[in-house]
Amino acid sequence: MTAAPPPPSWLTVFLDFPAAEFEAGVDFWRGSTGYELSPVRGADGEFATLLPPVGDNYLRVQRLGDGPTRLHLDVHVDDPWASAEAAEAAGAELVEESPHGYFVMRTPAGFTFCLVPHPGAEVPPALVWPTWQHRSRVTRFCLDVPRKKYAAEVAFFQELLGGDWQQVADPETALRPAGCWALDVRLQPAEVSAEVTSHLHIATDDLEAEVERLAELGAMPRASRAGKTILEAPGGTALCVVEVEPGDLR
Repeated sequence: MTAAPPPPSWLTVFLDFPAAEFEAGVDFWRGSTGYELSPVRGADGEFATLLPPVGDNYLRVQRLGDGPTRLHLDVHVDDPWASAEAAEAAGAELVEESPHGYFVMRTPAGFTFCLVPHPGAEVPPALVWPTWQHRSRVTRFCLDVPRKKYAAEVAFFQELLGGDWQQVADPETALRPAGCWALDVRLQPAEVSAEVTSHLHIATDDLEAEVERLAELGAMPRASRAGKTILEAPGGTALCVVEVEPGDLR
């Protein structure tokens, strides 16, 4: 029996924008994170990385030829080939084997991810925003999965990512704490949508100040709940701002 490949060492989120939304989307995420933009790369200059002042990068951007704004995951592994085989055995579909050494895959519920060989190790700290004197950082990747596909998708991600998962009933969620990664991963059932959607969480120690800061960058608040505000960012991405205790924000 072939041994299972070791678990991933890092996760990166790609923010994928259609050409018409790319500039606005990149400008917002540069401002919201405080990260610099790397030189562009790719055959058409379609890729770039958001570079934190300290620590390893975990957010990147891509200009699409067409299609809606979306997110996808890069899952960093020791051996992409072995991990692709294991992912297929767990229910994923192979979409593309790149000559650059990575594999494009699709989960059982239809979410796109890539298996890549590039490691990451150092989690960037939350940044302090001088005008408001609070801190924030992108800390969580969330996947909203159609109800009928939810159980299978949770089982797949548990197999893909490993780690110690927390599952709760109210509200129903499956959470993989970040551990040594920069991001938690959270799956939750979507009762209405027929397709998988995804969004990011920004954690902060001052919810009101962070929402005000992001609104000045062009985000539109859409809904508020206890300890959380949902916004729509320029470029079409959704995000949640979540208030945490200062000691819980690394």
